[in-house]
Amino acid sequence: MFDWIPSENYTLIYYNMLFMVVLLTVLHTQLLGIDERKNKSYLQFTGKIILLFVILYMGLRPVSGFYFGDMGTYNMYFESYQEGNPIIAKDDVAFHLFMKACSYVMTAGTFFLLCAAIYVLPLWYLSKKWFADYWFYAFLLLVGSFSFWAYGTNGIRNGMATSLFIIALVFTERKAVMIFFLLLACAVHKSILLPTVAYGLTLVQNNPKKYFYVWLAAIPLSLALGGFWENFFAGLGFGDDRMSYLTEGNINEDDFSSTGFRWDFLIYSATGVFAGYYFVIKKGFKDKLYHHLLNIYLIVNAFWILVIRANFSNRFAYLSWFMLALVIIYPFLKQRFFLKQHQVIGYVLIAYFTFTYLMNVILA
Repeated sequence: MFDWIPSENYTLIYYNMLFMVVLLTVLHTQLLGIDERKNKSYLQFTGKIILLFVILYMGLRPVSGFYFGDMGTYNMYFESYQEGNPIIAKDDVAFHLFMKACSYVMTAGTFFLLCAAIYVLPLWYLSKKWFADYWFYAFLLLVGSFSFWAYGTNGIRNGMATSLFIIALVFTERKAVMIFFLLLACAVHKSILLPTVAYGLTLVQNNPKKYFYVWLAAIPLSLALGGFWENFFAGLGFGDDRMSYLTEGNINEDDFSSTGFRWDFLIYSATGVFAGYYFVIKKGFKDKLYHHLLNIYLIVNAFWILVIRANFSNRFAYLSWFMLALVIIYPFLKQRFFLKQHQVIGYVLIAYFTFTYLMNVILA
């Protein structure tokens, strides 16, 4: 473990390290062509270093519920299973079975390292499969996303489930493998049912224009009907006990709870909508896989907008936000749209990470 790093500075160091890498990468985008050998060498070398850094730094962090939220709870579960106690959890049993199995053969520290690997490696694998030599741009955006660190250190189970969902998207041409990962993701965290259902809808109707209308309609519907949607979805029982977030107050004094209509986070979400609209509608970008990805994002984010006032609505927002980096960067790495596209990629990198740094460091 990195015990020599004070826990109170641990997260800050992560963001500062990533900030330096982002600046260095942006510098390369401004000085070198994307296909130049020096640039490709930089992407491969730096990408491998950052992959190892993120897994090890996240996975070997000190065990702390104070600084890393739910990590303390998971540690108590793990220690209970080490003592031979049975699984008492009724929800997301797959994760508890995984935890109990690990408790027989490893320490809690090794378990959290394994969780970090399961969280991060699918992002690397998808980036490599989708973007080949330019995978590091996508991977850097993913690990530099606003909620990435929080869901690797606090909402660990949710983060792992979203990564399993992402790996399923790699196997859209191998249905059995894709379905396996989708089911596994839902078993680890039932909230993944929402993006899974959204993906199913895109298999029936994959026209982005219609989902843009759905997303836009969600804003006035949320503004006009207020808490109706929270009560409506809670009444349906969607997402099991997590629906208590929709109707209960701010029981844990969370900073992103019961704070009204979050225009700032709506604008953040809208960056993905704007990117999709620009490339698909304005530029005529036709890519079936991207259309699926974009439409899943639009559907799930629209759901969050409807329940935006709910307690812990960030947990619903994350069900779309974990795809935001891919929605934004995918077209840039698949087709040329700008004369100096490599430089534009640099602008996107710095703008995207600036929001992350602003919210998690400067305004934290």
